[in-house]
Amino acid sequence: MTEAAIAPVAGAPIDARAVVPQRLVIVLPTSGEFDSRTYRIASACVARGHDVTVLARADGMASSEDRHPSGYRIVRAPVDPVDALPLSGLWRRVRDRRRARRRGSPSTGGRPTSAEGTVSSPAGRGLLGRVRGAGRGAWRVAAIALTVRAQIAATRPVDPGADLYHGMAYMGIPVALALRGGRPAAVVYDARDIYLEARNLARLPGPARWLVGWVERRWATEASRVVTVNRAYAEVMAERFRVPMPLIVMNCSYRQARSAAPERRFHERLGLDANRRVVLYHGGLFPERGIEQLIAAMPEIPGADLVLMGYGVLGAALPALIAASPAADCIHLLPAVPPDELHDWVAAADVVAMPIQPSTLNHRLTTPNKLFEAMASGVPVVASDLPGMATIVTETGCGVLCDPTDPASIAAAIRSIVEAPAADREAMAERARRAADDTYNWEAQLDVLLAEYGRLTGRPW
Repeated sequence: MTEAAIAPVAGAPIDARAVVPQRLVIVLPTSGEFDSRTYRIASACVARGHDVTVLARADGMASSEDRHPSGYRIVRAPVDPVDALPLSGLWRRVRDRRRARRRGSPSTGGRPTSAEGTVSSPAGRGLLGRVRGAGRGAWRVAAIALTVRAQIAATRPVDPGADLYHGMAYMGIPVALALRGGRPAAVVYDARDIYLEARNLARLPGPARWLVGWVERRWATEASRVVTVNRAYAEVMAERFRVPMPLIVMNCSYRQARSAAPERRFHERLGLDANRRVVLYHGGLFPERGIEQLIAAMPEIPGADLVLMGYGVLGAALPALIAASPAADCIHLLPAVPPDELHDWVAAADVVAMPIQPSTLNHRLTTPNKLFEAMASGVPVVASDLPGMATIVTETGCGVLCDPTDPASIAAAIRSIVEAPAADREAMAERARRAADDTYNWEAQLDVLLAEYGRLTGRPW
């Protein structure tokens, strides 16, 4: 990446000659293969002459150590919560025997499973239900603690040391703090979500949520700086963590080069007729992202195909859900692609859909990566009419809002784009590109982040 590619859009460009090379370690609670924010930070810092290492978790798929084409090193350590227990060998044998018995047990009869893979059922009422809920909450909190301890133990031997540790997410920041130890290094807590209000943590029993919130507040106050992705999140975190207003570094994309005729990647990959429109959902295949509602909307969108491209806990259940749809032949499941290839795929779509459900405060306030990726790629969006996204979509004119809980509303919003005259579609695409070029781009966000890095270490980045 050239220096021109990372020059900030606002203010005087940073003089690369004034940069003092420093060591950055980014700590991830995932394998990091598809983490766009990590990719953008790491690649930008390497381009400026810094030594960057990403410490991630092994997932059995990606290599244990490699060097990204942009120049930063990725080290993936095996993380097993059992390793954090006394007599870990004994517990591992017990766990392996239980897993073997479950593999040989009869089917659960089609009952739905939770994100953790256990059979879910109604919460239950009365004392028994409360006891079960408390037990699940205690188990979840214990699993978090054991996983964090295991990652700390696994990454300490491979930590190269750093001038600044950047801890991603609520299970990355305690590892970053532990790696710093008593050394004079800065630690950034990148709180990319309001975790206590997101997915599984939002449904923990009250005492378990209080404990997780208390621990996260301790991590936030121990960090040198809290960073988040939008102002709404920052305001919530400042109050809950009792810290100064977090630094806002939005999840925008780099400005993208314009192509007169974007590649028809989905048409070629899936063998689609040239006249078919492509509706793309990309990113995490998780509950409450609106994937089920998108599938339900497709019978009402003739002339379009839906592509679900990503990874996550819904991946195993989606083939059956797709097969049950009257529009099954028009719904396709593709694997995630690396961040440095993503925009070429996004640009090949006609609409990017993100009907995130209003199920938690975190979802209602979110500004997801895919919104900015679509804008940078010049693709109109269909987004939830929720506070986090609605303002940006309305102000920029980059898409159409919908009621994310109503498949009919989603379908109508998508049709309003794919069935519009070509000139209207291109005007919306151009508004998206202009907003990304002028305001919502990573070059501008990088300026903010590097200035804070410099304040924390006392040397320019």
